[in-house]
Parts: sequence; structure tokens; C-alpha cells
Amino acid sequence: MKHELGISVYPDLTPLEEIETYFELAGRYGVSRVFSSMFSVDGTKEEVLDYFRKLIVAAHKNNLKVSLDVNPSCFEKMGATPEDLSVFKSIDVDILRMDLSYGPKGDTTLVKNPYGITIEFNNSPAIVKGLMENGMDPKDFLVCHNFYPQRYTAMKWDKFIDKNKELKACSRDLRIGAFVSSNAENTHGVWDAVDGLPTVERLRKLPIDLQARMILATGDVDDILIGNAFATEEEFKSLQEVLRESERRPDDLDPTLKMLVDYGIISLDKPVKKLRVKLDPEVTEKEKEVLFHFFPHLEMGDGSEWIWRTRIARFKYSQPNEEIKPRKYEKDMFEVGDVVIVNDNYKHYAGEIQIVKIPIVNDGKRNRIGHLDEDEYQMMELVNDGDLVEFLEK
Repeated sequence: MKHELGISVYPDLTPLEEIETYFELAGRYGVSRVFSSMFSVDGTKEEVLDYFRKLIVAAHKNNLKVSLDVNPSCFEKMGATPEDLSVFKSIDVDILRMDLSYGPKGDTTLVKNPYGITIEFNNSPAIVKGLMENGMDPKDFLVCHNFYPQRYTAMKWDKFIDKNKELKACSRDLRIGAFVSSNAENTHGVWDAVDGLPTVERLRKLPIDLQARMILATGDVDDILIGNAFATEEEFKSLQEVLRESERRPDDLDPTLKMLVDYGIISLDKPVKKLRVKLDPEVTEKEKEVLFHFFPHLEMGDGSEWIWRTRIARFKYSQPNEEIKPRKYEKDMFEVGDVVIVNDNYKHYAGEIQIVKIPIVNDGKRNRIGHLDEDEYQMMELVNDGDLVEFLEK
């Protein structure tokens, strides 16, 4: 599935004019969806509907779908029932995210609504199973995790992974969303949120693109939503880079790599995991070419404990017409997280990109080209044997 990027806005906390400017910025960087919480907004029924009618008009003007977080209390206030969503149709909402379930029968009725409103449910395998037992196609509804305003209260990483695997076990067609946090200054959100609004606690203060890359690296999450507002343009740029699908195809590959694909030794039919490297000032254009433009990098599965090793580039860059000049590095050891390339002092393997996992001796056969910082190394831990890897510049 193609990944979607979403944002969150709070019209009770921010003037609509500022939100419209944010919509315009987000739309330029591939954002396709807006989340907002309807039940957290105070006011009469008419006031709340007017808030969100204006919000939806502004979003649609920028080609953004709108998802409103609702619950049974909100339904009662709006005069809605699972059988009658006409009040939500009157404001032209695209998606209703149900914070609580109406049970299998009520949830099924919601999905089958005649207005074409997509229904999104909480991250509950029981809800999904109930819908499927009632004949609902997983392609016809969505699932989204919660966000958590209070520090130290968001989901455990392992629980997050297990929950998603349980959801996808119901059907691979099920679309799952999760929240990441902007690290911009003075962000806001529901319930006085000032510490971000992520789904997973481990990710709360990491760079936003690293949060997204780690979530996508699990292989089970389809959509990334920014929980707090307002993300910066730089954050949008980094997320656009993360969510960009590789344009490389087997026919464009190096002949040796294409042969490995044709014989089934490696598979390109899997997501690409992306690592962001902080380059050394001395790195050469040739080394950057190998790191950033050769596709794909991957560990074949027989590597050692000391290094992660992507060897396929050497079939191209160890040829006599290619040159990876040795470059002196002043330290005797390469440290954990160092990114190195085998140079022409070991011509047979020249062009291999390696990442140090346990310190190794600097024997002059490798040039250090960069480093994964401590946060980034968490992403490295999610790269398994056979995974396709693309490198991005930090």
C-alpha cells in the first residue's frame, strides 16, 4: 500500500486563518489528510458544527481529506446514531474516527452508511474481527492508534509491534495509522498537550522523520499522522523524503544485481528501510555516489557480529575502471555507528558499504564516510537480513 501522510489541527485553539496557511504548507509536501478532535471542542451543537464546517471547506480547498474524532457522547450531542450520520454529511466530513465502539452490529451499520463516509476504528483486533465476522471487507474501513499527550504514558514499542501484527493477521488489506510528533517550538494539541502527541513513548522526542522511519520499518503501518501542530517546513521536507517511494525498478538495476533478482537470490518485493547518515567533510563525490545512488543496499544474511555489510555495490565499484581512493583516518579503531566504504587497498571488495556494530581495527582498507548518531542507531536495529536499505543525508 502507498503510505499517506496526515496532520492534526485544533480549530478551538488556533484561528482558522493560521490553520489555512498550515493547510497550504502541508499540501505542498504531500499531506493528504487532516485529523481533528470533534468531541474535545466546547460549544453548542450549532457552534461545533460551524467550527468544523469551516475547517472542512478550508481543507478541501487544499485537497485534504478530513477525519474527525468522535465518540457516543459526541454522537448524542450532534443528534447522530449509527443508523443516521446525516448531521456529519451536512458538514461534508470524509472520515469519522470512532474513539469507542458501538459493538459489532453498530460498527457494521456505521461502515455500511449510505453517505460514503469512511469509518476509522481504534486499534482493536476485537473490533476488526467483529466487523469481518459480519461480512465487512477490511478495505472498507480504517484503523488508527491513539496519541498520548502526557509524557511517559504512550505505548510500549513491543506492544505497538505486537498489536499491529495481530491487526494485520486479520487481513493484510487492513489500513493502519499511527501518530508521530513535531519537535517544533510552541506546538499545541488537545488537553493542553505540550510534550507532543505520539503513539509510542520511545519515539516522543526523536526527530520526526526518524519516528516515521522506525514506524514504517515495522512493515505493518500504512499511514503516518502528525499529532500536534504546527510542524515546520523542514519537518515536512524530511517526511516527504521518507515517504517517497523508490522509483528504481528491476530493469534499471546493475546487471549483477538484476541476475540475483532473476534467480530469486534476493527480492525487491519489500519495503525500503531508510537510514540517515551524517557525512564526514572529507567524503568524496564517488563515495556519495555509492552510498546514495546505488540501489538497493542490503545484507545478504551471512554477516558477522562486527559489521552490517552490503556487498552488491562491489560488483560495480571493484572494476578496473572504477576508483575508491584510500583516505587516511587518524583513529586506530572504527567505532559503533561509523559508516565506512572498502577502498582500493582491498580492490576485490572495493565499494562495499559497511556499518560498524562492534569496534573494528582501522587497517587502511576502509574509508570512514560518515556516522549514524545515537538516535539513528535505533533505526539500524530494525534493519534485518535481506531488508532493502536506502541511505539519506542527515
